[in-house]
Amino acid sequence: MIIVTGGAGFIGSALVWALNKKGINDIIIVDHFGENEKYKNIIPLKFLDVFDRDDFGHMVHDGFLKNNSVSVFYHLGACSSTTQLDMNFLLRNNYEYTKFMCNHCIDNDIRFVYASSAATYGAGENGYSDDESKLHLLRPLNPYGYSKHLFDLWASQEGLFGNIAGMKYFNVFGPNEYHKGDMRSIVHKCFGQIKETGKARLFKSESDSYKDGGQRRDFVYVKDAVDMTIFLGENKTANGLFNVGTGKASTFNEFVKPVFEALEVKENIEYFDMPPVLRGKYQDYTQAEMTKLRNTGYKGNTTGIKEAVIDYVKNYLIKEFPYLQ
Repeated sequence: MIIVTGGAGFIGSALVWALNKKGINDIIIVDHFGENEKYKNIIPLKFLDVFDRDDFGHMVHDGFLKNNSVSVFYHLGACSSTTQLDMNFLLRNNYEYTKFMCNHCIDNDIRFVYASSAATYGAGENGYSDDESKLHLLRPLNPYGYSKHLFDLWASQEGLFGNIAGMKYFNVFGPNEYHKGDMRSIVHKCFGQIKETGKARLFKSESDSYKDGGQRRDFVYVKDAVDMTIFLGENKTANGLFNVGTGKASTFNEFVKPVFEALEVKENIEYFDMPPVLRGKYQDYTQAEMTKLRNTGYKGNTTGIKEAVIDYVKNYLIKEFPYLQ
C-alpha cells in the first residue's frame, strides 16, 4: 500500500496518476478538500480509499500505519500559498503535521518521502545547493517558505536524513493545478487571459538586473516532477534533501510565449506593477542544482519548456475535462 497526502492536490494527484500508469492502484489518498473543486482531480484515478486530513491523523495516532502494510508514504499535503501570513496555521499544518507523520513512519519502518520547497532558498543569496550542511544559511522570504524550512532543519537536527528523502520542488506547472487560485502557474493564468483578452499579463521587474518578464525561474513540468518523486520513493538508499527541477532557469517571457503559439495567437504581453504583498518577497531567479539527484542514479530527462507548455495547453487546458487520466 502507498499513501499520498495532498493526493487530490496538484502534484499529489499527478503522483497518483503516474503510479496508476505504472500499474500501482493500492493507494490511500489523504487531503483536506474544503469547498474547492480539487476533488475532480481524483475522479479518473484508481485508489483504495480517500480520507480527510484530520481524520487520517487520528487514524495514524490509533495505529493505522502499524496495522497495515504500507511501503511508501508520500507526504505532499501542505498549505502551499506563498501569501499565507498566519504563521500559527502554517506551524500546525506544514510543520507539526509533517513531524507527526514522519515519526510514525520511522517507527513503523515505512519509507517517508516529503515535499519541501525551493521557497526555502529565499532570494538565492546563498545559492541553490541541496546540501543539508548548508541549511542554516538559508533565509526564506515568506512564512510558507519558512514553514518548509523548519521541517528541513528539524529533520537535519534529528539525524533523519539518513533514512528519509525531502524534495525541494521548484516552479512546478501542469495539469490539475486549476484549483490553486493565485498559486496557479503563469501558464494557467495567461491561458485564461489570452483566451479572454488576447494578451498575457506579467509582473514588471523591480530589479535593475532583470528586464520586465526577464525574471528567471526553474520551471519544471509536473510529469517530470512526479517521475523524480517516484524514483525517490522506490530507492531507499537515496536519502537526504533533493532539488526537483530542470537545472535550467528560463525567463517568464520564454515561459509564456509558447502559450500564444499553442493557441495560434499573436504574442501580446502586458507588464504591470507587482502587488505590495509580494514586494520584497519575490524570487527573481531560481535554478536547481541537480547533481545530487543524478548521483543517486536518476536518469530521467526533463521536458523542454516549449514542449511542456504546448503539451499542457493543447492536451489539457483546451479540453473539456482537462485533468490527468
